[in-house]
Amino acid sequence: MFKRDDVTYEFHHLGVPTAESHPGERYSAVFGMYTSDSESELVRIQYHRFDTDSILHPVLRTMPHVAFKVDDLARAIDGKQVVLGPYEPIDGFRVAVIVDGGMPVELIQTTLSDEQVWSRAHSGEQASIYFKGESHADR
Repeated sequence: MFKRDDVTYEFHHLGVPTAESHPGERYSAVFGMYTSDSESELVRIQYHRFDTDSILHPVLRTMPHVAFKVDDLARAIDGKQVVLGPYEPIDGFRVAVIVDGGMPVELIQTTLSDEQVWSRAHSGEQASIYFKGESHADR
């Protein structure tokens, strides 16, 4: 955990773009993106695979990103190059992605526990980014 410009940052996860399919992928038709989780125990890693017509910024589709929980999302993105958001992919979980030094950085503001966040992401409940039961073939 560290503090910059009166904002507290705490590591949350690492996002890695991939061209490979992974077990347990969840599909977001909104972004044209599949998300899966690694089996890593020390660091939570999410793999992201993108449709060729994904609307997401090229920096997100091609470069790994680090994600931090912040205590003030508005202050954390003030004056920054925002390439996504702010939006709420999971109820109670606000996100924005900035570019910092040429790298994407995901910033998250939430009062949810990690267990609540990952449970909602996996189940699709209270997670508008994923539509329960929808697969790429359903698009």
